[in-house]
Amino acid sequence: MYLYAAFPEESLRGPSGGGVFCAENLDTWYGYLHSYKLTAMRLLWLVVFSAFLFAGERDAPIRAAMRQVIAAGEVPGAVTLIVRPKGNSHFAAHRKNFRRNSIFWIASMTKPVIAVAILMLAEEGKLGIDDRLGRHIPEFRDSPVTLRHLLSHTSGLAEATPEELARLRKLADLVPLIASRPLRFAPGDRWQYCQSGINLLGRVLEVVSGLPLEEFLSRRLFRPLRMPDTTFYLEPRQLPRLIMPVRREDSGFKPATNPVLYGKSPTNRERYPAANGGLFSTAADYGRFARMLLRGGELDGRRCLSAASMAALTRNETGEGKAGFLPGHAWGLGVGIVTNPLGKTERLAPGTFGHGGAFGTQCWISPAQGLALVLMVRRGNFSNADDLAPRHAFTESALN
Repeated sequence: MYLYAAFPEESLRGPSGGGVFCAENLDTWYGYLHSYKLTAMRLLWLVVFSAFLFAGERDAPIRAAMRQVIAAGEVPGAVTLIVRPKGNSHFAAHRKNFRRNSIFWIASMTKPVIAVAILMLAEEGKLGIDDRLGRHIPEFRDSPVTLRHLLSHTSGLAEATPEELARLRKLADLVPLIASRPLRFAPGDRWQYCQSGINLLGRVLEVVSGLPLEEFLSRRLFRPLRMPDTTFYLEPRQLPRLIMPVRREDSGFKPATNPVLYGKSPTNRERYPAANGGLFSTAADYGRFARMLLRGGELDGRRCLSAASMAALTRNETGEGKAGFLPGHAWGLGVGIVTNPLGKTERLAPGTFGHGGAFGTQCWISPAQGLALVLMVRRGNFSNADDLAPRHAFTESALN
């Protein structure tokens, strides 16, 4: 029996916030549970004790697997989370300076958030997925590119250079840079990962909603889903929990730079909100976003997406052509889709969807298996951030 089946998620969080009952916080949980005025206390403790034993058995393989990849020098630490429809069945930090509430730059795991936001406005009739981009951004009035092309990375749009991006202060500043450049290929011809396309979707959200992107996402997603640590701009009080990036060298881990900060502080607002990969978050926060998607677009009685929008999000938009960063993948609207599980994804069911980030963060949601796997790490210079040993170790040990 899972403990989360017996208690609501809020009670499972306990004083430390998030997670399941385990040996590491036994004393805390004793006091916490003792505060409940329950008549069937014997039954309660039977449930707790059973869950304690089962959680230990479930967590042990994951902890062992993560110890191995850390000892091998793949990453300096990690946070792992298994999300279920009604709670978390595993939540652990691996290495002493990593905590369950540690904050990570989640990079391209921002992209599914943008896709959900676009679909929310589509449901409200404020835009259409097949709208031409020029309907919302006049500089593209003569372009054949649609919002669907942008979401599925089939637009053919050009990219801005790192030097150009470093000078941007708002998403609107990107528009003339991309609008003045020719398409690399005809929209819809093929899949090619496109950062500018997702950033332009962020601008569409601003134009249609009348709000800055960060404010729109906060009002419509992060506050309703109770994701207090998910933001483009950290507060000073959050900085002590931020896991700083590293790169692996022959002599060990060395400090790395965050490519979307351009030398600025994570608290600095004199930079554009990078819709393609600018969010910071925690495993617990992103786990709530994942649980909403796992539950078909609803969480805590609040519906973010309809069943039709969920189907659109996860529908294969790229057919049999090459898409994604691993074999056996297709692309939906802002998410990768596992169509043929093999290699790093062989334990996942077909139809699993999600996204990774440049520094190794991952979230993959499997409705068929009734779970989502959230992995938070912070290392640059992976040759392929989707094809990494920590992801494989976590997936294998979680689903074995």
